[in-house]
Amino acid sequence: MSELDVTWVLVAGVLVMFMQAGFACLEIGFSRGKNAGTVVAKVLINFATVSLAWWLAGFALAFGGDGWFAGDSGFFLSIGHVLAPGSPIPGPLDGAGSAFAFFQLVFCAVSLAIVWGTTLERVRFIAYPIYGTVFAVLIYPLVAHWIFGGGLLHDIGMGMQDFAGSTVVHLTGATGGLAALLLLGPRRGKYAPDGTPRAIPGHSMPVFGLGVLILWLGWFGFNGGSALGTDGNRFAEVIFVTNLAAAAGVLGAAATVSWRVGRLDIGMVGNGAVAGLVAVTAPSGFVEFWAAPIIGLVAGVLVVVSVLAIDRVLDDPVGALSAHGIAGIWGTLSCGLFASPRLIEDAGLPGQAGLVYNGSLEQLGVQAAGVAIAFTVVFVLSYLTFGVIKATVGLRVTPDEERDGLDLVEHGMYGYPEQFIASGDVD
Repeated sequence: MSELDVTWVLVAGVLVMFMQAGFACLEIGFSRGKNAGTVVAKVLINFATVSLAWWLAGFALAFGGDGWFAGDSGFFLSIGHVLAPGSPIPGPLDGAGSAFAFFQLVFCAVSLAIVWGTTLERVRFIAYPIYGTVFAVLIYPLVAHWIFGGGLLHDIGMGMQDFAGSTVVHLTGATGGLAALLLLGPRRGKYAPDGTPRAIPGHSMPVFGLGVLILWLGWFGFNGGSALGTDGNRFAEVIFVTNLAAAAGVLGAAATVSWRVGRLDIGMVGNGAVAGLVAVTAPSGFVEFWAAPIIGLVAGVLVVVSVLAIDRVLDDPVGALSAHGIAGIWGTLSCGLFASPRLIEDAGLPGQAGLVYNGSLEQLGVQAAGVAIAFTVVFVLSYLTFGVIKATVGLRVTPDEERDGLDLVEHGMYGYPEQFIASGDVD
């Protein structure tokens, strides 16, 4: 990698790291005021946990070699450490390798952040570092290796296409969230005695909106940085494709929610942007400009329909299962429809062009099989991990603690003190 390439990868990595602020704002906005502060502590603890776990073993298992199952070198990364020949950065680790390792670290951190959207307002804080360690050391690295690192689903296997992680990052995070949610159960009062879902509004749509815009910005680093350099200025095309899909996602969600519920729901519109971004993450390096709005528009429609359907049976406060899971599946499958021969063949990328170009369902089948394998493995490992947490230290707070709010119960302080403490008590 040239110095310019390294600079771009690092800048992109910083943009992706800033997405943690976007997730924080999005989740704070969708939480009630009594649970707003705990999100800040969660984001900091999770990013710190991933940073150390990735250095310890996550990077090595994901990118330290080209074995079909996992990497085998790069544990406790240090300058001069020699990585396996099959690594994306073979030979001694240097500055370029450090840039790549950091860029992949922040991907892992984004995937972990997605997990917790389903668990807002009732999960015990101790679950974060425990699951986060297992996730960053084992669960995420396995999927990353199989698709990004030359493993089971990439060069050695089927030639699955996932340019920046609709499956690796987003479906993996959503699947972990599904496993947690099934063991955790809904928030108190979410469902009426007859099973009808009740709305539990978040306390700040402006904060939520800020989160969406931060994520939108960070995604330019997420997808554009996955070009891993500036050669041929491909990263600029990827960024433009990304923006087109996000914009179409907003409009698709806005039209669908207006039709389904008769009003322009702010949360749905924001999730339309996220869904469009998630969906285009896999094909962003494989599709021409014309395909991006189609991918984003479909994602915007799907996220609304999915949120409304899932809400009947599962309490997912931020819509993570829909915006990251369903949209992630659609985005991964869309490679099998729209992948361009120009971008696949000229770059020597895995797999083949999509259905609209060659009339073949082969790549679509490869994408579907990859989704199924990744989902199954992540779900089983996550469910086992959360099951152990539930059986030992506990996964959910007590009903009284949930009623009082996690800010006070877990941290002994309020995110918004003036909201809960009379002014005379602090004069």
